Amino acid sequence: MTTKRSVLFICTGNVARSQMAEALLRASAGDRFEVRSAGSRPGAAVNPLVVSAMREIGVDLSGVVPKGFDAVAGMRFDFVVTLCDSARDECPFFPGHPVAEHWSIEDPSRLAGTDDERLAGVRRIRDDIRRRIGEFAERIR
Repeated sequence: MTTKRSVLFICTGNVARSQMAEALLRASAGDRFEVRSAGSRPGAAVNPLVVSAMREIGVDLSGVVPKGFDAVAGMRFDFVVTLCDSARDECPFFPGHPVAEHWSIEDPSRLAGTDDERLAGVRRIRDDIRRRIGEFAERIR
């Protein structure tokens, strides 16, 4: 029996990118990874377009609540992955010297246009994160 590797995904608000990354890794390799997410400045609710885009691929984020660093304070992680530049700059120290990775992912909250255009942008971001999650899970076999 192998021990699950622990992963923390961080973005600024924990309302989009880190929530998608957490859910996608849990859905695709939750048997191998213990996954959490947090934000440096957590928002009030997960972005509704993110909830819609994730529902399209069978992942339910409807009951998920944004969390701050206090929710993971003192926890040990094998990997800490920042998903935006500001989160990388604000990332606190985590005990145990986790492997740090940075993925610069576009912010869904900054997408412009109609709801349909913004949803298309969220889908593109979701698919980028899904691709990176697949590569990460394969690399950490």
